[in-house]
This record gives sequence, structure tokens and C-alpha cells, in this order.
Amino acid sequence: MEIMPVVLDAMPTNQLLIILFQNIVNKMEEKNSFSFLELEAYPWLLTEPIRSEKLRGNVIVLYAFQMLCPSCILHGSPFAQKIHQTFADKGVKVIGIHTVFEHHNVMGPDALETYLAEFRYSFPVVIDKHNSPHPIPDVMRRLELQGTPSFLLFDKAGNLRSHYFGPVDPLSFGYEIGKLIAE
Repeated sequence: MEIMPVVLDAMPTNQLLIILFQNIVNKMEEKNSFSFLELEAYPWLLTEPIRSEKLRGNVIVLYAFQMLCPSCILHGSPFAQKIHQTFADKGVKVIGIHTVFEHHNVMGPDALETYLAEFRYSFPVVIDKHNSPHPIPDVMRRLELQGTPSFLLFDKAGNLRSHYFGPVDPLSFGYEIGKLIAE
């Protein structure tokens, strides 16, 4: 999505507010849609590619991680696996996004497959793309993530309801998931 440039002097205030509001709405809609996973991330590991329409009607936990991130290794990835095991039969989908923003040469798909197998993770994982010279991968940039681990919690309609960076309190997060399941 591109933000429309606006010439302030030549435009009435109410028209300016409408354009600014529409830009904000467009950005929110873009963030609340999973179609970016189909365009900006590949390959999928531990699953066939997941189409965005298959996610509707489910609570979605999007887990952004790097396999060499200490907090991901100690907290994030085991927690994502626990969510996957606990809630998979209750309409909750966990999707891991391996979003590499450092040490690119040692965190390729083969190393990631080994990492997932060694730790026996079974939630689907997709690799974030780098389609620009920018060091931050595409999905990470689109979702404005600060780093890893990050957990994003989406309701059944695909609306972003919570966003966490760093270790997450399991009890509070489980409570939030339970509320979204019940909606």
C-alpha cells in the first residue's frame, strides 16, 4: 500500500482528514489480512503452503522468530509449540515466521529444517523474504515488528488483537486465546 502524497495548502481540511483517515484504514486492513504470507514468505516447512482463506474462522497466533535468537530458543519457540499442542483442536492455528535480520548466511532453509527437527517443533513455519536491499525482511517490516520473539494474536475475523515483543506471560496469553475462542 502506498500513502498518497498530499499538498496541504491546496486542500480543504475536511478533504485532508478524509484522505488521512482512509490511509489509516487501508494500513489497518493490510495488517489484518494474511494474504501477505502468500506473497512475501516462502518456503513453508512442516506443512503445505497455507492460503489466507483457510485461516479465516480460526484464532491465529503468528510467531516471529530467529533460530539463533536466545530468547526464541529459551522462551518463544517452546511456548509456540505448547500453544500449538494445547489449542490445535480448539480452532487456534500457530504459524511461525522465520524472520532473519542478522546472520543471514547461517540461517538458511536447511539449517532451519534441522533446528525444527532437533527441537521437535510441529507448528507450520514459513520463511520471511528479503525482496529489497533493506536488512529487515518483508513481513517483519510490514507488521512493524521490533525484533524476535514476537507474538501476534488475531481473532477469528483476522483482526490483530494483541502484539507482544519478548517473552510472554503464558497465563495471560492463554487467557487471551480463550477469550478469542469463545467469541
